[in-house]
Amino acid sequence: MSAAAARALVVGAGIAGMQAALDIADAGYDVVLVERRPSIGGHMAQLSETFPTLDCAQCIMTPRTVEVRQHPRIRLATYTQVESIAGRAGDFEVTLRREPAGVDWERCTGCGTCVEKCPTRVASEFDLGLGRRKAIYTLSPQAVPNKPVIDREHCLYYTRGRCRVCERVCPTGAIQFEQEATLTTERVGAIVLATGYDLLAPARLPEYGAGEDPDVISGLAFERLLSASGPTAGKVRRPSDGRETKEVLFIQCAGSRDPQRGLPYCSTICCMYTAKHALLYRHRVPDGQAYVFYIDIRSAGKRYEEFVQRAMEEDRVLYLRGKVARVFRDGDKVMVWGVDTLAGRQIEIAADLVVLATALVPAAQTTRLAELAGVAVDEHAFLSEANRHLAPAETGREGIYVAGTAGGPRDIPEAVASGSAAAAKVLV
Repeated sequence: MSAAAARALVVGAGIAGMQAALDIADAGYDVVLVERRPSIGGHMAQLSETFPTLDCAQCIMTPRTVEVRQHPRIRLATYTQVESIAGRAGDFEVTLRREPAGVDWERCTGCGTCVEKCPTRVASEFDLGLGRRKAIYTLSPQAVPNKPVIDREHCLYYTRGRCRVCERVCPTGAIQFEQEATLTTERVGAIVLATGYDLLAPARLPEYGAGEDPDVISGLAFERLLSASGPTAGKVRRPSDGRETKEVLFIQCAGSRDPQRGLPYCSTICCMYTAKHALLYRHRVPDGQAYVFYIDIRSAGKRYEEFVQRAMEEDRVLYLRGKVARVFRDGDKVMVWGVDTLAGRQIEIAADLVVLATALVPAAQTTRLAELAGVAVDEHAFLSEANRHLAPAETGREGIYVAGTAGGPRDIPEAVASGSAAAAKVLV
C-alpha cells in the first residue's frame, strides 16, 4: 500500500465530517481534516439543545471536537480551502490554501488578550448578526482550535493603517500583519466531502420581511438567543429593542416545499426544531405564548412524534394549520396574516418576534468543490449520491464519498450515520 493510499482527506469539519475523520483515524489511518472556518464544529456548534432529548448541544459537541483535536492520526487544517484535486482513487493530489489569519498559531497561547483589547466591534456571523465580535476573534468560547484570526475587512490596521493594539498587547509576539496565504499539497487515497449547508437567503423571502425587520429571524438565529453562550445569555429578547418577548410566532416551510422558488424539497429538520424552539421558549418565558403555522407535521424519527405532541399538549404551543400570507411591522409589533385551514378562518396575530424555519440549501462552496472533484450535483446543487438507497455515501467517482448535509437535508443522527458510512467506504 502506498503512503497516499493510507491517508484520507475529509473536507468539512461539522458533525458528519468529524465522525468520518474519527472513524477512519480509529481504524489506524491518517486523516487530514479541512475546514474553511477558523474552528471546527459546523452549525451544531451554534445550537442550544438537540431534539428530541433536549440534551445540551455543546455537551455533545465539545468532547467530540477535543477528541478530533487530540487524535494522533488527525491533522486539522482550519481556515483552509481546497484549491485543486487531481489524480485517481488511491492516489489523489490535493492542493490546499490556508487563508492568512494574521496570527502565528504556533506562538499563540489562546490567552484572549488581543481580543479583549481590540477596539473594533462588528456583527458576529456566528450569532447570525444578533451579537457582536471584535476585529480579531475566535468563533465561539468553545472554539477548537482556540486561536484567533484577524478580520481584514474591519481591522483598523488593514483599513486605515493604524491601531495595532493587538500586536502591542500580545505576550508572545504572535501577531503577524504581513502573513500571507500559503499553499500545501496533500497526497491521499480517498476523499470525503462533508461541506454542510447554508440557509436560504433572506432576500428570497420578502413576504415575511426577512432581512428587513430585525424582529423576523431564522431558526438558527433563534438558537443563538436560546444558547447560554449566545448574545442574550439564553434570554429570549427582541433584537430590535432588547425587550422580553411575550408572543412568538414560528413559520414552518419558509422557502421549503415551494416549487415557485425552485425548492420543492422538504428541509427535513424544520418540524422538529420548530417544536423544540417553541417548547424551549415556553420554558424560558412561562407566561409567553408560542404559535406555529405549519403545512403538515413530518416527525418520522424515534420519539419525534411524541416530542411534537409534548409541545402541543404539555407546553400549550398553539399549532395553526395553514399558510402565512404576509408579515409586516405595525408600531412595536410584527403583524402576521394567515389562514387556519382547519377552522376555515383568517388569522391575525400581533407578535413580538417571528421565527422562520428557513429552507436548507447547499453550502456556498459545494458546487465549486464538486467541479474540482469531478462529481455531480443534483438539480438543487446538493452533491449527487450514486444511489440514495443502495449507495448513499458514493458519488459516482471512485475514491470520493459524500457525508452529512452535503448530500441533502439531514438531522444530526442521520448526519453522524452518513459520516460513518462514508468512513466505512474509505476503509473497504
